[in-house]
Amino acid sequence: MTSVVFKKMMRAFGVGGPSVDTVLTNPNTRPGLALDGQVNIVGGDHDVVIEHVALGLVTRVETESGDSEYNSTVEFHRVPVAGSFALAAGERRQIPFSFPIPWETPITDVYGQRLHGMTMGLRTELAVAKAVDKGDLDPIAVHPLPAQERILDAFNRLGFRFKNADLERGRIHGVHQTLPFYQEIEFWPAPQYANGINEVEVTFVTDPHGVDVILEFDKRGGFFVPGQDSYGRFRVDHASVDSTDWTAVVDGWVRQASDRYASFRTSHGYGPGMPGVHPGMHRGRGMGAGGVVAGAAGGLLGGMMLGAAMDDMFDGGDGGDFGDFGE
Repeated sequence: MTSVVFKKMMRAFGVGGPSVDTVLTNPNTRPGLALDGQVNIVGGDHDVVIEHVALGLVTRVETESGDSEYNSTVEFHRVPVAGSFALAAGERRQIPFSFPIPWETPITDVYGQRLHGMTMGLRTELAVAKAVDKGDLDPIAVHPLPAQERILDAFNRLGFRFKNADLERGRIHGVHQTLPFYQEIEFWPAPQYANGINEVEVTFVTDPHGVDVILEFDKRGGFFVPGQDSYGRFRVDHASVDSTDWTAVVDGWVRQASDRYASFRTSHGYGPGMPGVHPGMHRGRGMGAGGVVAGAAGGLLGGMMLGAAMDDMFDGGDGGDFGDFGE
């Protein structure tokens, strides 16, 4: 009798139970596409009932709480791939899937290089009745859409240096979001803008028709005038990507931000009455408002963008440790 009770207890802890391994056809994807693959399940030393099999996208998100910040693992998209079924001891079962990638999924890789600070994985959950659930995690790489790629490439061509990328919990005022967080891709300023700007943060919020591009410019202060954050929001249609000179567009965005701030400093004052201030433009984490830049330069692309131009922007590492995502 004692032996039977011990075996039941061990089974409840998952000992001798089924195993799961998810195999992706290709771990590389883009927002709006899909990940294809197969979930392989092998029965253990006794029969079990599988309650469900589900896949979920997981990543790390930074949350601000009062004066502190902390990172947490967040599952932000979940898809069931199988319902309840019986699995005999030693039985093998394969479940093919096509997992849709949300349009707002943050990008993790550009031109084959991991954005330092980004991690992303596809987690498999195998729910076993009356036992500890099993899991598997597969790292994935989310590459930019053409509009995102062209804009990042333009920052690089203008001399901006990649600093870091992270995910911030919250929402951006006036922008339709389906996810509870947004990505910030941070750059050190190019020399020609460094007198007026400390850094630039780029956020993409994508949908099937286009991309909202939100730029946050961290301004330099002076002896008598404090620095301010300035925001700009622009809409880019997917269809217009190849008919725009993005280097000229991005240069225009940044120069307008610098020029507005320079004019503000020479006026010897600041406040809600200054031209260009939009008090409603703020991040979900409660930042103050600054001058809103607007406008864009148009034109035809002068040729294909080369991936080699981006090599020095990115950290050469693998982009993070997935150890915290395990079972």
